[in-house]
Parts: sequence; C-alpha cells; structure tokens
Amino acid sequence: HTDPPGGDGARAVSKDGDPQVRAQLDALGYKYQLDGDGDFILTFSLDDDKRSQMAYVLSRTQRFGSLKVREIWSPAYRTGDGGALPAAIANRLLEDGQLSKLGGWVSQDGVAVFVVKIDADASQQTLDDAIDYAVRAADQMEAELTPGQDEF
Repeated sequence: HTDPPGGDGARAVSKDGDPQVRAQLDALGYKYQLDGDGDFILTFSLDDDKRSQMAYVLSRTQRFGSLKVREIWSPAYRTGDGGALPAAIANRLLEDGQLSKLGGWVSQDGVAVFVVKIDADASQQTLDDAIDYAVRAADQMEAELTPGQDEF
C-alpha cells in the first residue's frame, strides 16, 4: 500500500509506528504487523472464519486547521492492471458511500479502499469502532464485487 498524499502538517512517523496506536491495539488484544511506513496492518476473521479482511491503521496523521485526523483503511477490490477502476465499480462505490455512516471509498493505485477518518487522539473504543466499521464495509463490498473470492 501507499500512503495517501501528505496533508497539511503531516508529521514523520517512526518505523515502529505511532506509540499511542500501538498501545491501543495492544490493549484491544489485536495482533498486527508494521509496514515500512510504520502503519499497522491487521487481519480479521469474519463470517465464522469463512472470510478474512485486512485493515491498516495509519500512524501518520494529517492536519487541517485545528483538525488532526488518523485514517483507517480497508481494501475491497483490485483492478487487474493497477489502473483506473472500471466505471461500473466506481459508480457502485459512490452509491455505497452515500449510505455510509462513517467513511467512504477512495481509489489508490487500482485498489478500492474504504477509509474512515477519526480524530488522531481518539479513544481506544473509537479506534476499535472505526476499525470494525471499515473492515465490515470493505468485506461486504468485496463479497459483492468479487463473488466467491476473498483477496483481502
């Protein structure tokens, strides 16, 4: 994965990840790995272990004015060539985004990713809820767009 474009005031992050996020994920009992950017990669079993779903909790935060946000990503669809999403897929994601309580869809290097943005200093419970929502939204869309497959 690739980090999103740097926001106004984005800060550098250690390869060990944000210590606040690490402490929260540890307290929640989540197992994770770190990627080269210091982002946390989690994999969840869903649907009585019939499906799995990945999530990324980004260590880097972004600022706009007084707002400081952290992103939680969960991928759902990958194009075969890493190019633009097909129009029908992109339109379906836009339709789904209108119904979403949290977050929305983005296209990142040919991958449709559900992104939830929360306050960078959010509580452990808020982080847990955001991860849960992103994972469920992305897995549901992945199952719809690629029936019988479970890449993420």
